[in-house]
Amino acid sequence: MPAPWEYTLYIPHDPRAVGICRRTLRDILTAHHLPTLIEPAELLASELLGNAIRHTKGPAALKLRQSGPSLRLGAWDTDPTPPTTTQPHGETGRGLHLVDAYADDWGWFQVNGTAGKYVWCELKAVPF
Repeated sequence: MPAPWEYTLYIPHDPRAVGICRRTLRDILTAHHLPTLIEPAELLASELLGNAIRHTKGPAALKLRQSGPSLRLGAWDTDPTPPTTTQPHGETGRGLHLVDAYADDWGWFQVNGTAGKYVWCELKAVPF
């Protein structure tokens, strides 16, 4: 079993940051020999960070952690309001439905009361 690792990418409140995080995520997973996780992890990170940018006014962060058989992706944002699933319409409202469908597990918690929230999901990590 490989040694655990963790990365945190802090991003400004800018929609372009989501694409930058996807490219960085691809490089990290390639470096750690997890190519089969690139596509699902990019999709999940995009949804988590997209929600953080779309529904808050502050900065955000993407955290990646592999420990044991799981890769955990999480997005922190400045709004402590719980994430909610909505009925999809048009191009919106599908984010958490996709997370629920693609991730092996997911959840959220408030960070230090009103310091925001952390929405996370996990994928099974099998090295190449």
